[in-house]
Amino acid sequence: MTCFVLHTHLPYVLHHGAWPHGSDWLCEATAECYLPLIGMCDRLIADGIRPGLTFDISPILCEQLAHRDFPELFIRYCREHAELAAADRSIMESQGAEAHLIEMTSYWEQWYADAAEMFSGRYRSDIIGQFRRLQNEGAIEIMTCGATHGYMPLLAEDESLQRQVEIALHAHERHFGRRPRGIWLPECAYRPGYPWRTFLPVYAYSKPRDRESVESILQRNGLSYFVTDEAALRSARPLGFVDQHGQRTHYEDTYGNIRQRLDERSAMDVFRVGSTTSDASVSVFTRHTQTALQVWSGSTGYPGDADYLDFHKKFSNSALRYWRVTDNKADMAYKQPYVPEWAIKRAREHGRHYAAMIIDTIQQRRHSNPTPAVLTLPFDTELFGHWWFEGPVFFEEVLRTIHASPHTATLTLGDCHEAVHPDCLVALPESSWGRDGDHSVWMNDDTQWTWQKEYQLEFQVRSLMEKHPQERWSSEMRRVARTMMRELLLAQASDWQFLISTFSARDYAEMRFHNHVEDAKRCCDIFEHLAVTGMLSDEDRGCLDEIDARDGIFEAEIDLYFAVHG
Repeated sequence: MTCFVLHTHLPYVLHHGAWPHGSDWLCEATAECYLPLIGMCDRLIADGIRPGLTFDISPILCEQLAHRDFPELFIRYCREHAELAAADRSIMESQGAEAHLIEMTSYWEQWYADAAEMFSGRYRSDIIGQFRRLQNEGAIEIMTCGATHGYMPLLAEDESLQRQVEIALHAHERHFGRRPRGIWLPECAYRPGYPWRTFLPVYAYSKPRDRESVESILQRNGLSYFVTDEAALRSARPLGFVDQHGQRTHYEDTYGNIRQRLDERSAMDVFRVGSTTSDASVSVFTRHTQTALQVWSGSTGYPGDADYLDFHKKFSNSALRYWRVTDNKADMAYKQPYVPEWAIKRAREHGRHYAAMIIDTIQQRRHSNPTPAVLTLPFDTELFGHWWFEGPVFFEEVLRTIHASPHTATLTLGDCHEAVHPDCLVALPESSWGRDGDHSVWMNDDTQWTWQKEYQLEFQVRSLMEKHPQERWSSEMRRVARTMMRELLLAQASDWQFLISTFSARDYAEMRFHNHVEDAKRCCDIFEHLAVTGMLSDEDRGCLDEIDARDGIFEAEIDLYFAVHG
């Protein structure tokens, strides 16, 4: 069984700038990734092939793609980029550029026109609706993620984890018409239960406190499985066996095939995650690193091939790309013109090669172990089309080749989970899929200040909720509380620390984090003043209106959260 998982997420960028950082990210992903992948699924279905893919689509991305402002924004983006391509043609002609480069301007002009037509015509300006349709047809599975992609192990309150999961579930149901069975833990970040404390100078959380494990929170919310990295599974501690009635057999009492699976902890097995102190257990699928590396590595994997579109070299007038990789170590000056026909041919060759690699990996496993082999291959969706322009062509060829093989098939995680019935129990270590498998990408010298502010904000919000219980809230207090909670959720997005640590868009991420924290603090002040005086000034009302107009998401879900936890 082969399980492709596409992690589909962008931070909230709508109404927060456009270029170089902001809503252009959303439009790029739609044009280069979401539309091509939806089209790929439709072509496969038309040919009698079930894609069998698992998409996890973060709730914060759903809110943006389903926002009433997005369709006009996307069409304008496509129109402007088509115009930029036309302007490039005039510039290149005046500079005496070679004929093939000039021809590529027409390629891009038509490409953006086609993207706009596909979006507004065939797909009715509704990306989320198309994913929902594909799921309703049984072609794909859609999982959820943390509401705003909050980095769960480092959040200071168990209530913050619960809020990220619960709001995500309600938003998912609104967008897709059903509850998800699985969840993508943001950054694959996991934490077991133990007496947790922060080593930052935040008094409220400086003393160890017993914390719930992530799987306990997932199980309480009806979620059945998530994905982890292979290094985490290798470091996991075997606990034993769980039968169909939930009865446990301790590791010391296991033998035979069960003991072998617990000892080997192969990434091609599905395990249950739990602890010795809790009955909670949720299944975990593990990324098969060696097989996945062939795809996502730009230096040794397929995307670094000479014929593919080079991501980094862009034309000065438009930032459009007209050159191929040529040599991934070559200076930009030596890049050669891009030839689409060569790239498409190469992508199909690579697709067939990768499918053969998958089949061979599964066959090798069968020779050494009779238990069902599950090859889990998670990728960021943006790899296919954005970072690797030809990625969707490659992916379609992979799926077609696997479909033609008698040795494996593509299954969703839900289908695979039902087929395998995981029964071996392990205790996962604290981990992520980041560099070194720990929290260092998100918690380091460059980002500690963000966590210090976030912890102070978590404590301030919790204190206000305890001081002013909901039975005393007026309708205006509820409105302020909703806005306050939304800004806290937005500040918790793991993207800000990631962009700071990787220097991808450090200034933008620092500004966004700071602004959400300050808006949340302002809402805390307004809430406290309103609770004491019953008065809401025109200035405060204007501030709330401005924040809600910019960040007006999850309104129904936050209200429902308050109703449940009142």
